[in-house]
Amino acid sequence: MDSSSGSTPYSAPSGCPMHGERQTSLYGPEFAADPQRVYDAFRAHGLAAPIELAPGVEATLVVQHEAALRVLQNPSYFARDSRRWAALREGRVPMDSPVLPMMMYRPNCLFTDGTEHLRLRKAVTESLARLNTTRLSRDVERIADYLIDQFVERGSADLLGDYAKLLPLLLFNQLFGCPGDIGDRLTRSMSAIFDGVDVLRANTELTECLMELVALKRRQPGEDITSWLIQHPAGLRDEELKDQLVMLMGAGVEPERNLIANALLLMLSRETGAPQRRGTGMLVEDAIDDVLWNNPPIANYAAHYPVQDIDLGGVTLKADSPVLISFAAANSDPALTDARQTLSKGAHLAWGAGPHVCPAKSPAQLIALTAIEKVLNSVPDLALAVAPASVEWRPGPFHRALVSLPVRFTPAPARRSSAVPAAPSSAAPLREAAPEPVPSASYDRTAEQPKKAKGWWSSFLDVFRV
Repeated sequence: MDSSSGSTPYSAPSGCPMHGERQTSLYGPEFAADPQRVYDAFRAHGLAAPIELAPGVEATLVVQHEAALRVLQNPSYFARDSRRWAALREGRVPMDSPVLPMMMYRPNCLFTDGTEHLRLRKAVTESLARLNTTRLSRDVERIADYLIDQFVERGSADLLGDYAKLLPLLLFNQLFGCPGDIGDRLTRSMSAIFDGVDVLRANTELTECLMELVALKRRQPGEDITSWLIQHPAGLRDEELKDQLVMLMGAGVEPERNLIANALLLMLSRETGAPQRRGTGMLVEDAIDDVLWNNPPIANYAAHYPVQDIDLGGVTLKADSPVLISFAAANSDPALTDARQTLSKGAHLAWGAGPHVCPAKSPAQLIALTAIEKVLNSVPDLALAVAPASVEWRPGPFHRALVSLPVRFTPAPARRSSAVPAAPSSAAPLREAAPEPVPSASYDRTAEQPKKAKGWWSSFLDVFRV
């Protein structure tokens, strides 16, 4: 629906059919265990329902596909700027709420509208367009090799904690040109924000280390996304640069790990340990597509703020109150049951729609495809260590995320040295060939000075130092 045509697709609401109804919590274990049951109950109510995202944080969730598109594709009526959020302005939202880092205003293209959004989005999309896909695949493979070597000799692993969670963190530190110390802090703070742990401190640390990264790249530009954003003709200020990085890392880390883990769970559940996935079974591309349709990594998000009270199919959406899109519910809308037979694979809403559609869809799918193929080919007899129905899902209103993905396999020797030599001063440029690991025998431990414990990013850089 085109809101620029001059016609008004919404009427003034005559009443609120949701008035007085209790909000449904989206952050408890009951919702995480069976969200589809909740979405089905919402649909019995209408195309949207009142929810509680966290204690004291109320919103409306759109669960019907056509209604979701009406919100996503009409920025004139549904703004993304969360400074409109009346409850937050009026002090009715706790400042330590775990959902605030995901919903508070930042001057990036996720939370802006109009010409400002176009300016910031152009800088992001044109910087992402400079990524070399061949190089990106090699970087994913190199990181995957490193992570697989950490568990391949054990015969068991948690493919979430040992692989899917760490790979995007390490990769994005590489793509943004992070040196070891900044990368370790970024990894720690991003994980804390997504897990809702001490979010005020984590958000402060995230801001500090990203501002350090921006300052470093202004002095020492490289072949990385941070430098490309700095060099873009849009002339982004430091605060804007920092918040484009927050958006890109946030959108690239949590959803990517969930996409990888959820697709692996699907494949291993269907194959029950059989090797068919290498040829006659489910293709990796099909597993990724299935997850994006039926179990999207970001299930509920894209907060919009109606610019006036709006009647959306009989449901009143109050001005300046958050309206979220349930991508998971919209994709499973029964109204699409017949249409899905003729829709293209990419017709789901997992990437969003309208002016704020995800700008990194292609690299995100390439990363997931490469990471999944790498671990399946490297560990040929990979099998779930638990029944598929017994896996646990992490509570939270926004994501569809596993707690763990335990697997078993035949132990095998690691393929490269996991010794940790001295750290380099900065990350290797994005487009250079991967350096060979330094053998442990060449590392002079007698000359080493006492150092703090290293994080994953520093350790990874140490292995691949020039």
